[in-house]
Amino acid sequence: MYRFLLSRQWVILTLVGLVLIPVMIKLGFWQLHRHEHRVAQNQLIADNLHADPVPVTDLTAPGRTLPRDDMWRRVTATGTYDTKHEVVVRQRTAADEQTIGYYVLTPLVLDQGPRKGTTVLVNRGWIASGNDLTRFPDVPAAPKGTVTVTGRMMADETTDNSGIKDKPGLPERQVMLINSEQQAKALGRPVLGGYIEQTAPKPPGGKPEPVPEPDHDSIGPHMAYAVQWWLFAAGVPVGWFILVRRERRDRLAAAAGPADSAAEATGDGADNAAAEGADKVATSATDTTPAESAPAEPLPRTVAGSE
Repeated sequence: MYRFLLSRQWVILTLVGLVLIPVMIKLGFWQLHRHEHRVAQNQLIADNLHADPVPVTDLTAPGRTLPRDDMWRRVTATGTYDTKHEVVVRQRTAADEQTIGYYVLTPLVLDQGPRKGTTVLVNRGWIASGNDLTRFPDVPAAPKGTVTVTGRMMADETTDNSGIKDKPGLPERQVMLINSEQQAKALGRPVLGGYIEQTAPKPPGGKPEPVPEPDHDSIGPHMAYAVQWWLFAAGVPVGWFILVRRERRDRLAAAAGPADSAAEATGDGADNAAAEGADKVATSATDTTPAESAPAEPLPRTVAGSE
């Protein structure tokens, strides 16, 4: 009774199930790898945020791509802000992750260390965009004179790693990406690779608004998704087996149906015949007259000479 598995419908259903099982298992491992990557990144961020600050020149140099292991590392830089070449970075969100505004990007010219005179970019924080996006906004003034900045070391933004399109024809002193190579061309002097996300000193009045540190506590739903995909993969053969058993039961019931109907019909006919016979016997007994059923009375004997 399992020959129905060779039908076109069941062959297609079985093949689909065989394809879905490895696909779901693979999707589960993909989510597991995303979970592991998130856990490793959280650990890297936490370690670098709690590490002692080092001079920025220990981690980067002009034209150098910041290694991933140095991302979010705390660094210090001492120099003077070049506010004449300050720019704002468009379409950036505030700490509430909803309000759109600008990042204030100010070059800091180093006046100490082996790379004295070299420039490093400092993201001083977020400001509101205002009503007129075509003009340079009112930016809180940077500290004058020599200042020591502490912050998180960040890699250059590109279209590939940030997903932000670098639009041409922007208003003067406005950019889309924080990129040291672009600013080096604009300034005409060497700029250290990457940039500093300032955390200290705190700006007066909280403006610009400091960029919050990255989230390194949540791990996301990736592990739960992995378990779900694996459960789906396990459910495919179970569901297939249940469908096969149900199909077999239905076919057996359908095959047994005509025989049962014939047997029931035969039994009903015999019962009817017996009933009819019993009725005939009863009728015959009922229709018999008393004269036919009673014995004949003897005739009276004639006595001689009685007449």
